[in-house]
Amino acid sequence: MSMETLQAIATRRSVRKYIDKHVPWELVGRILAAGAAAPSAGNLQDWRFIIVRDDEKRKAITEACMLQSWMMQAPVHIVVIGEPAKLKRFYGTRGERLYSVQDSGAACQNMLLAAHDSGLGACWVGALDEEKLKILLKCPPETRPQAVITIGWPAEQPQKPEQFQMMNVSYIERWDGRIADVDYTLGYTSAAVRKTVKTAGNLLKRFHEWLVKKRSS
Repeated sequence: MSMETLQAIATRRSVRKYIDKHVPWELVGRILAAGAAAPSAGNLQDWRFIIVRDDEKRKAITEACMLQSWMMQAPVHIVVIGEPAKLKRFYGTRGERLYSVQDSGAACQNMLLAAHDSGLGACWVGALDEEKLKILLKCPPETRPQAVITIGWPAEQPQKPEQFQMMNVSYIERWDGRIADVDYTLGYTSAAVRKTVKTAGNLLKRFHEWLVKKRSS
């Protein structure tokens, strides 16, 4: 059963431990379709996905990714290859250096969410030796490996990492334009009401304690 979109976003975690179990091609295809559905500059779809299942190739990919040995546990590696030259033809240097990276990043996030929605674990690996991967996978010179997505059945349930509060990462109208009441401003009315009730309760409690103390003196 598929998750709600926001639930999938909120509960997705990077998984680095996998059980030894085959991942059906059907699920791999679903993940690839999600990646291909990502937005891209000018709809140029400047990405290619290389699926790697072969043990020796996955070992070589692991070595090219700074010897992150945990990657070998994942039975599927999806290598995301960008085509910055295509973006440069349409958008110049900005397309080559920025749009191409953004497009591949959007595809990666879609694949992570699709894997999570399918009950699989996945991890976005960005620490890699681009030239080694290009040679290993016989990529054209003008392409650029952007990431490796590891896919497999999870053998762990990672805890939610510490995150900044919304008030620390969201501004109004300008940089550092602070939000006085984040819950109310963003429409989290139930949270705002709970906060107000709690504050009022604390004030009443303190008033009651003060009143009792005054009467006894």
